Amino acid sequence: MKVQRSFQKGDDHRGDLYLVPTPIGNLEDMTFRGVRILSEVSLILSEDTRHTIHLLNHYEINNRLESFHDHSSKAEADHYIRHLLDGKDIALVSDAGMPLINDPGYPLVVEALEVGIHVISLPGANAALTALISSGLPIHQFAYYGFFPKNKQ
Repeated sequence: MKVQRSFQKGDDHRGDLYLVPTPIGNLEDMTFRGVRILSEVSLILSEDTRHTIHLLNHYEINNRLESFHDHSSKAEADHYIRHLLDGKDIALVSDAGMPLINDPGYPLVVEALEVGIHVISLPGANAALTALISSGLPIHQFAYYGFFPKNKQ
């Protein structure tokens, strides 16, 4: 992707792309840092804004919210890259859990890294690890292959 950078030579301020995990079920599982980041960024990208708005309302976060999902186009990703290159921070959230784990966002992260944007992932909720540590299964080694298909066959 060729993007014209809007900052002057010597001015290296670009926005940061934050990957912010969200609670799997209980809104109180949100981290303090996650709430702060969501409150400070200029834009929050979410797989499903109807889901994320409940979290934002709970923490009284009123920042701009837009959708970014599996059907988002390359042009949309390019639009957000320009936003980052203009020095504005973006947070990408999952509907529940860790962004990019069975969620959209990978193309945006790859493009951001290609143009020198800092991608900052926050620690937090992860359904696979949460289930594993309470399962009683040996946890010294495991593999995650994703979710079962939605098709019943």
